[in-house]
Amino acid sequence: MRVFSLPPRGRALIFDMDNTLYTHREYAEHQEAVLVRRLAEEMGWELNEAGHRVDEFRRGYAAGHRGNKPSLGNTFLALGVDMATSVRWRNEEIRPEDFLTADPDLRHTLFHLAEGYSLGVVTNNPVDLARRTLNALGIGEGFRVLVGLDTTLKSKPSLEPFRSACEALELPPGECISVGDRFGVDIEPALELGMGGILVDSVGDVYTLPQILHPVSAGGGHQRGDQ
Repeated sequence: MRVFSLPPRGRALIFDMDNTLYTHREYAEHQEAVLVRRLAEEMGWELNEAGHRVDEFRRGYAAGHRGNKPSLGNTFLALGVDMATSVRWRNEEIRPEDFLTADPDLRHTLFHLAEGYSLGVVTNNPVDLARRTLNALGIGEGFRVLVGLDTTLKSKPSLEPFRSACEALELPPGECISVGDRFGVDIEPALELGMGGILVDSVGDVYTLPQILHPVSAGGGHQRGDQ
């Protein structure tokens, strides 16, 4: 875990979802596999060709962006698939219920954090899919705000999803903290807006957030702990 520039008065935690609120390699692979397959079907490409085009764009993008890979939504956009279509494909193809189960430790952690912070999610998946994912994890009622790909039709690292979450929480960015597993996608744009950032390696790091943040009361800010 790495902590970046926590605000003196942090009032909200805005979480990435995939690979942050759960760690599940097979489900992550499922999401990409079904979407690349759908890309091939819709574009009339062989599956190998679709995979090659996705990999080629990502390599080129990363070479020009300090090694940061683009989101799959932005990759598809570059290959001719608009965001509204990506939203529809994701809702139709991705099945969190087949992979994820309730996580009591995560539930306990989030409800503890909710004593001192408003909680939100910003994800590159659509809102309905995010809600299904959170429900599968047993934490669906824990979040005040869900911002998905269909909220702004912009994929992180665009700033718009983070702005939308702050606005929905009725808080300035300087009182919000982004928590995610990818610096270039979840943390860097948040820092650009003036938010704080916490980079995690897995959901295991999320379990330790109460030790780092020490929420003291609803809306009462935090005290930074040792890392």
